[in-house]
Amino acid sequence: MCTDDNARALILLLGVPEPSAQLRRMMRVYMRFIEDAALPGGGFHNRRDAFARWTDRIGSDDSQGRAIWALGNVVSHAREPALRRSALDLFDRQGFMSPSPRANAFAVLGAVEVLAAVPEHPHASRLIRSWAGHIVVRSDPSWPWPETRLAYDNARLAEALIAAGTALDDWPMTNDGLRLLDWLVGVETRDGHFSVAPVGGWAPGETRPGFDQQPVEAAAFADACARAWFATGDERWRDLVEVAARWFLGGNDLDVPMYDVETGASYDGLTPDGPNLNRGAESTISGLSTMQKAVLLEL
Repeated sequence: MCTDDNARALILLLGVPEPSAQLRRMMRVYMRFIEDAALPGGGFHNRRDAFARWTDRIGSDDSQGRAIWALGNVVSHAREPALRRSALDLFDRQGFMSPSPRANAFAVLGAVEVLAAVPEHPHASRLIRSWAGHIVVRSDPSWPWPETRLAYDNARLAEALIAAGTALDDWPMTNDGLRLLDWLVGVETRDGHFSVAPVGGWAPGETRPGFDQQPVEAAAFADACARAWFATGDERWRDLVEVAARWFLGGNDLDVPMYDVETGASYDGLTPDGPNLNRGAESTISGLSTMQKAVLLEL
């Protein structure tokens, strides 16, 4: 069990417009896990064993960022005042900093949600600027990416800049995010479908398509392109959310479904020989969140 997956699941459920009583109970379970993971001085454990013992001193930078992202969504979207208060209290205790642009991107997305729910929140505003400042778009138009190679959850970096710029009314920052997302779409599109970076990442000169491709990549594209559409009203971005959804339904390099429409489960990866038939939490949540976004945009 890990904070990562509980944060992902909590964000997914908070996006359900009319959650049932069962889903609300599940939200409280996921939130309780994150509360239990919280360290007194800020930060979170990530991994807990079957005996409810934490197996790490502190979680990875990515898990810290995702926990903050989930807390922000609770502050912004939870219906229960007690959950919102608990989430805001935990958020206010965080001073997380990381050299990883990806971890900072996750945290930005959480802080933006806090600022949407609590305008003029000084801690959220400061953290957005600080975290977004670690996502540096390069001036080289052929490779503006903040890292020397694509890794995973790539579109989150662009989404974070778009979200931060919109929240802070900082158009240059928003424009940097849009430019980065536009470049990423170009790099990761083949014959009208997304051909996302493989699990080992990608850099210029390496073979494409690459395998194994992960559902989290298509999900990140769906969220980032939806964010771009809300920021600009440009229908191209809305159309690209549909391209991301189609990746799960067979619009990918092998023309095979990665999402089971009957159960809602997603396969763990697209290998050279077809889907990896495991159906883990990250992959399933990625598929569900992408379909959720497609429904939201009435695609």
